[in-house]
Amino acid sequence: MKNPVWLAPLAGITTPSVRLFFKSMGAGLTHTEMISCAGLAHGSRKTFSMLRTIEGEGPLVLQLFAPDEVTLFEGARRALSRSSFDAISINMACPMPKVTKKGAGSSLLERPETAAAMVRALTPLGLPVWAKTRKPPPASPMDTLSFSGMLLEAGASHVCIHGRTPSQKYGGRADRDAVVRSAKAFPGMIAASGDIFSAEDALELLDEGCSAVFVARGALKDPFLIPATLHRCGFPVDERLLAPELDTRLNLITSLGERMLQEEGEKTAVVLLKRLLSGMFKGFSGVSRFRKALFGTTDWRGMSEAFEECRSSERGELCDRREVS
Repeated sequence: MKNPVWLAPLAGITTPSVRLFFKSMGAGLTHTEMISCAGLAHGSRKTFSMLRTIEGEGPLVLQLFAPDEVTLFEGARRALSRSSFDAISINMACPMPKVTKKGAGSSLLERPETAAAMVRALTPLGLPVWAKTRKPPPASPMDTLSFSGMLLEAGASHVCIHGRTPSQKYGGRADRDAVVRSAKAFPGMIAASGDIFSAEDALELLDEGCSAVFVARGALKDPFLIPATLHRCGFPVDERLLAPELDTRLNLITSLGERMLQEEGEKTAVVLLKRLLSGMFKGFSGVSRFRKALFGTTDWRGMSEAFEECRSSERGELCDRREVS
């Protein structure tokens, strides 16, 4: 990898266009959305559409979820017959009931033997096998350290740990100590996820021995978090991304919208752009008013017109804080 700052898999968000966008921001690696192996095994057209890739977005990790090794292997086999990926990640972290009730996601933390069998099932496919996990719940027979070690012993080449239990979902604070203990026990094999909202958050975990950080909600809150973190780590970064002017931000989101329109269609483009709007214009006065106007739009034409109106106005819909202070 070129660097240790990676875009995490985000359900409904990490489409090809979004992955390529964050790759342009400097992300060293990206992930697909979490893809159902049962859907692949049953030939679901919608599920297969999630395997689509576009040139330039790699290295790219395919993330799959399944309740057992048989379903996982069949889903992975079918996925690899359609697209090319650099690694396969097994999701053992999703805490949502629609996933856990099927025996997948974080429910695997309570079934370590199945989790290990799933890793072993994928190794014959010839790609690195990764796992994304959480801090096991009290009912689990293993703690974070032993569960991670078991996966590595089974053949996983990398494990990402989110420092919350499944019941915490995304509330409270992630337990960084549990992640760091595993990182120190297995050097170069453990990445961290959870509560990475600043360059300082990422640096702390990297300095403590984590091989990489998975940026998730932090990237949505501030898409410029990735270049800021890379800059603090000493990696070369396009200076225009470190303190981007309004025009740069408008160019970036307009280009992203145009690619989304082409790759994912208008409905998806409008929904995803609205998820990124606040972060894209963070630090500018008037963002609430601008966001409210854009949230009222239902098509790309309305959005692009709003961007152009902002660009062409004398001072723009948004002003740098320094201009109004």
